[in-house]
Amino acid sequence: MFDLIAELLLLFEEFKFWKKKKKVRKLEKEKGLPKKTLIHPVTKFLIIGLILIFLFGIYLKIFNTSPNESRTTQKIIEVKKILEKQRKDLGKYPTKLEDIINNNPLRKDINLDAWGNEFYYKEIEGGLSYELKSKGKDGVLNTEDDLE
Repeated sequence: MFDLIAELLLLFEEFKFWKKKKKVRKLEKEKGLPKKTLIHPVTKFLIIGLILIFLFGIYLKIFNTSPNESRTTQKIIEVKKILEKQRKDLGKYPTKLEDIINNNPLRKDINLDAWGNEFYYKEIEGGLSYELKSKGKDGVLNTEDDLE
C-alpha cells in the first residue's frame, strides 16, 4: 500500500517537473534566453541523502569509538565473569588465561582481543587476585590505547 502511495507521489512530482520544464523552455525560446539547468526532484533527494550519509559517517568517525574497542571491552567483561566463576569454584584464579578454555570450543579464542592480540594476564598473590588488560590496537602493553 505504501509502495503505491510512494509511486503515485513520485509520478505526481515527475509530472510537475516536466510541466515546469516545458513552461520554462517555452519562455526561454520566446525571450531568446539561454537554457537554464533544471534539476529533477528525485536527483535533489538523492544528493541530499548522499550529503546526509557523508555527514553521518564523519560524525561516527569522530565521536564513536571503534567497533574493535567495543568488542574487546565486551570480551574483557566476559573473561572476568569466567575468572570469577573459576575463583568461586576452585578458590583461586588460574595461573594462565588459557586454563579457562577447558576444552570448550566456544572459548577457543577467549584469550584474544578484537585485534587478534593475546590479553595480558597476570596472577597476583598466589591466585588471590589478577591483572587483565588488552594491549589495544598497537599491540604494545602499557600504552595509551590499552583497555582494562
